[in-house]
Amino acid sequence: MRLTTLFTIPRVLRHSDAMGAGMPPDDAVVLDAPDPSLRVALTAASAGDHAPAAELLAATRRHAQWERRDACVSRLARASLHHPGWLDSWLQESPEDPDAVLVKADQYICQAWQIRTGARARNVEADQFRAFHAVLLDAVPVVSAAAELNPADPVPWRIALTQARGIQAPREVFDTYLAEANARDPHHEGCHVQALQYLCDKWYGSHEEMFAYAERAADQAPPGSRLHALPLQAVVEYLIADEDTPGPDPYTSRAEAAVTRAQALSDSYAPGDREAAGFRNHLALVLWSMSRYEEAHAAFRSIGVHATTFPWTYFGDPRAEFLEARSDTRIELAMRIPFFRPSPGPPASGAPDWERELAPRSVAIVSTAPTEVARAALICGHSLRTAPAGSRHTYVEIVPDPVRGKRAALLPEDPLTSAADNFTTAEDWPALVLHRTPERSSFTLLHRGRKVTHHAWETATPATDHAEATATAAALARVYGLTDPRPLAHVLRAAGDPARHQSELVAALGLPPLPPGYGGGQEILTELPGARVLARRGFLAGMRDTMTTKEGVHPGAPPEEETHPARWWVLRTAALLFFTSVAVHAWWAPDIGWFSSTVTTLLAVDSAARLVRALRRRPVSSSPPPAAS
Repeated sequence: MRLTTLFTIPRVLRHSDAMGAGMPPDDAVVLDAPDPSLRVALTAASAGDHAPAAELLAATRRHAQWERRDACVSRLARASLHHPGWLDSWLQESPEDPDAVLVKADQYICQAWQIRTGARARNVEADQFRAFHAVLLDAVPVVSAAAELNPADPVPWRIALTQARGIQAPREVFDTYLAEANARDPHHEGCHVQALQYLCDKWYGSHEEMFAYAERAADQAPPGSRLHALPLQAVVEYLIADEDTPGPDPYTSRAEAAVTRAQALSDSYAPGDREAAGFRNHLALVLWSMSRYEEAHAAFRSIGVHATTFPWTYFGDPRAEFLEARSDTRIELAMRIPFFRPSPGPPASGAPDWERELAPRSVAIVSTAPTEVARAALICGHSLRTAPAGSRHTYVEIVPDPVRGKRAALLPEDPLTSAADNFTTAEDWPALVLHRTPERSSFTLLHRGRKVTHHAWETATPATDHAEATATAAALARVYGLTDPRPLAHVLRAAGDPARHQSELVAALGLPPLPPGYGGGQEILTELPGARVLARRGFLAGMRDTMTTKEGVHPGAPPEEETHPARWWVLRTAALLFFTSVAVHAWWAPDIGWFSSTVTTLLAVDSAARLVRALRRRPVSSSPPPAAS
């Protein structure tokens, strides 16, 4: 570890929480979250019903909402790869419905790229390429039919541009398709994005041609159009090319101009706006890669919960890459703030939507009695509320602390998972930590202080890969002593209703049902019979209570307040001033050794800590502390 890193760790511990103010927690972030009407269509499609999708696309066609139509068609086409029955029945019922045919055309494109994958050409097998081109050629008559059934629609030409790129169509064909798209909507974002892909260096163009096209399209776009951020997508394509150029980078000024233009566009949208999420994710990535962390931090705040697949998928799992870049930005900013400077306050824009509606609801089901959980959780670094769940299980939730403990700042962002990670260490019983938001439900299984497995259901994501679901089911069955993991795998592969699938998994594991109110309020165990609060303790106090708590007793909370006489304050203040002056003199004087200097410094720090702790002592939670059993 470098010495500079060692000195910046205290800054991170002190300021990282403040840098996260106004940002949603990790579990609230959803990849490509659909709007309410599209969510209904996707959920119904996964259940085999095409009626909501037909109604949604018909409305976009009647009102010429081409951008929205393009986004909906793309999502429905991807969904149809994993649940094809609804689209097949729709086409069988209405074979010349322009909306159904359009989804089918885009389904071919999605299927082809799924076969090819997003890897570079040198990493794609020959068999993959053959299957890729075969599916793209099969798409030609369907794309033509979609264009003929709705001549004013530019979306079939966006699909045609994507298909042309895949089959290595010559420039004349590309120019013809682009002209047809522009004749229908000269500012259609989807068509311009596909044209930019064709013209980038990794396909059939060059960096210069790509930047020139993007800047020209942005210059011609009307005010407020998302095409003003098209040059930013060119910057991303240039960055992932990862080319070493001798001398100054010839595209630095153009990249900075693209960022400035995208920032101005972002300012015209409200924070957390779903429509702006696409270019804001590109903006956050570019600013982060340029080490412009303050601006990247503002971009991540404006994104809120709306992470997008592109551009993060270029670097790995898109959601994980988004969260890692966001966390890295917070840490970098916290490292730059001097330790004794006050942490920056939260933004003055009021409570964001995720705080009111999208914050994750969390509860853990622990396979042991509340008294066992209480003894094991004494030094977990968080305040917990427990409630009996039948005779052999315990519900556990976090009780928010007004001031987060020092150890909690070192733990992962989700407090319940980090607490369960701690209190299951060296124990034979497991803990299933459950999280739920309107778009996403997940669980993490912890056993003996180790994360055994994790799974998430999202509203619009396809079914989990069979091999992955089987492996997760086998891990669950092993921990809970089940002989047949197949019912678990069936639940894990379900899609369309995350909350219902999460409840089904709990039942399949033979665990108590989820507590009433789960998914609604944040603290739901308060009214359950036998609910108790286990207050956060310091490390030494927790160790002491661990060794002295009697069998079968739920430890009580420490006193909420400590009242000290005036004499105590005077003596502690005098001790702080004395030890501080002695420590300063000891480090300054050359004839005093390092040991004496260190001892006096530690005494000064201890005196300061006692004063600060007495000043900051507050009640642990809004509920009164229970009496010890």
